[in-house]
Amino acid sequence: MVAPRQSAEGRYWVHGPAPHAAQVLLLTGARPDAPLAALIPLDADTIGRMEALTRFWRAVEGRTVISDTRITAQQRDRLRTMMLAADGRANGASYRDIAMVLYGHKRVASEPWKTSALRDKVIGLVKGGLAMIRGGYLKLLRHRRRP
Repeated sequence: MVAPRQSAEGRYWVHGPAPHAAQVLLLTGARPDAPLAALIPLDADTIGRMEALTRFWRAVEGRTVISDTRITAQQRDRLRTMMLAADGRANGASYRDIAMVLYGHKRVASEPWKTSALRDKVIGLVKGGLAMIRGGYLKLLRHRRRP
């Protein structure tokens, strides 16, 4: 548990059980033992914020946390792989080294590397991961909207 931290806007406090603990800003005069209120702006992201608040509330109350509907399990797995690939590249690993970690030496060695589809896949994963690091992750926070 992290100790509360004072700031000009109020006191930051960690609320809720692990692994769903969240940092909460308690405005001046609010008490952590009193019921809390949430302010949600009414804008294009209101629905997503309400869903996030519902997940938070369920975690705090010890209830089953509902799935986040913004991305699928398959997309979540790809994002995790993209971040691993980008991290490997940022730490000096070659694309081939990254492929061996992600897919195994046998699969990488099964075809010529320079013309391998796996090589292209790893390069794409690294590019995607770097794009996420540069701010693309913000798109994940929004629900897809129909035009």
